[in-house]
Amino acid sequence: MPSRLHSLRAHLLALWILLLASAAATAYLLVEFYTQSAAVQVAQAELQVARACREIGDRFAFFGTGWSGGVTDPDDTLKRQLTDVVVTALAAHPGVEGGIWTAAGGAAAYAFPTYEGTGPKTDLPSAEIDTIRRINAEALSAERPVATRRVSQTQTLVVQGCPLRGPIQGATAWTMARVHTDQGRAYGQLLAGFGFLAATVLGSALLLGRLLLVLGRRIARLEGQLGRETEEGELPRLRATGLRELDRLVEALNAAGTRLAAARHRAAEAERLAAVGQLAAGIAHEIRNPLAAIRLKAENALASPDPARARAALDLVLDQVARLDRLLRDLLSLTQTRRPTPAPTDLGRLLHDCAHLHDDLARAQGVRIVVEEAPPERAPLDEAQIRRALDNLVLNAIQHSPAGGTVRLSGDRDGERVRIRVADEGPGVPEAVRSRLFEPFITGRPDGTGLGLAIVREIARAHGGQVRLAAPPPRRTGTEATGPGATFELDLPWPAPAIPCPPAS
Repeated sequence: MPSRLHSLRAHLLALWILLLASAAATAYLLVEFYTQSAAVQVAQAELQVARACREIGDRFAFFGTGWSGGVTDPDDTLKRQLTDVVVTALAAHPGVEGGIWTAAGGAAAYAFPTYEGTGPKTDLPSAEIDTIRRINAEALSAERPVATRRVSQTQTLVVQGCPLRGPIQGATAWTMARVHTDQGRAYGQLLAGFGFLAATVLGSALLLGRLLLVLGRRIARLEGQLGRETEEGELPRLRATGLRELDRLVEALNAAGTRLAAARHRAAEAERLAAVGQLAAGIAHEIRNPLAAIRLKAENALASPDPARARAALDLVLDQVARLDRLLRDLLSLTQTRRPTPAPTDLGRLLHDCAHLHDDLARAQGVRIVVEEAPPERAPLDEAQIRRALDNLVLNAIQHSPAGGTVRLSGDRDGERVRIRVADEGPGVPEAVRSRLFEPFITGRPDGTGLGLAIVREIARAHGGQVRLAAPPPRRTGTEATGPGATFELDLPWPAPAIPCPPAS
């Protein structure tokens, strides 16, 4: 079985994993880029808030020039003037709001001149009052600018307090800016990047999934077409799959199938002609010997005045004519094998009938015939043809068995196959003739025609099976082996459901 690493599906899955890995790396880089961009925005906001706070301090110092005495809690008129100071100071700092805070009275001025709302913003942000109070107290206590940062999910709040020098006692300036991390260019780039990444990963996943599904279905269809049985074992004609690359392979396979069919046809013709030539040579050889004997005896009988010699010549002529008749009958059986008509056949009864038919011949040669076993079901066979094949195999076994030998008949079922065996204890099949054992006119006996096993082969082929020389069965304990033996096995299909034999009466 080929390794999964060398399959197309494995390569596509590896590509998908690499795509996921690259997507994860890209997402990580996007997040890092966004984080760094947000940090830069916060740093810029802190710088701008610090500048705005100094700007308020400068404006306040200019505003208080020439004052004498000190003020602890500004009145409303002074608060309006201080608000103008803050507005002027923050006008050049977009997004920054701020004011002036006193330790005694709290907020003395507030302004947000760049507020993008529907109108000017004049009220302090209530949610940040505590932060503003704390940062101003720290700046007043430390007598230097103090900054703080408060981070939430959607924004970062930057606040700075600066101590003021002037006629108002305990006064500090404060500025504040909001950095929205879910807005701005970096956030838009992050969303755009993630959107593009999601679209490409999802699209790639869909394309790869569809490719795997389509390839799997098309290849399974090709496997099904290639697995169909065709006449004479030729390659089936494959249909187009709709995929250009696979269709090129289909076209190549169809072209190879056409060439293979043509080559098989040519080989079959050559084999048929060779078989015809071999058959003709065998027939000529088999006919020439009886004719030569008939001619010799007839010439001797004509030349001799002895009537007994003429009688003996006529007897020999009749024997040779009978031999020629048997030869022609076997040839007709070999060349005109009819199509089998399978019917439920009791294989055990068939084996016993065959053994009984040849029992006299076997006894005359000192050979014993034993039927060992057979399947209890009825096998779908052409009984007449299988009987003829068994006759040839049993006769062959008897003729090759020595006196005291045993011919064994058996049968068994293995799934959708039935195997019938005929085994003898003779000298075995010579190695020189094993490769041509089932060809016509191949025989190891001087009085044989060499057509018996060829007829068995044709009957087996007509049933869709085969006959072969199998390994001899192991000798049973207590039996004397008289030779290596030979076992011929008929291997036939059993496609129909088993039909139980009727109970014996």
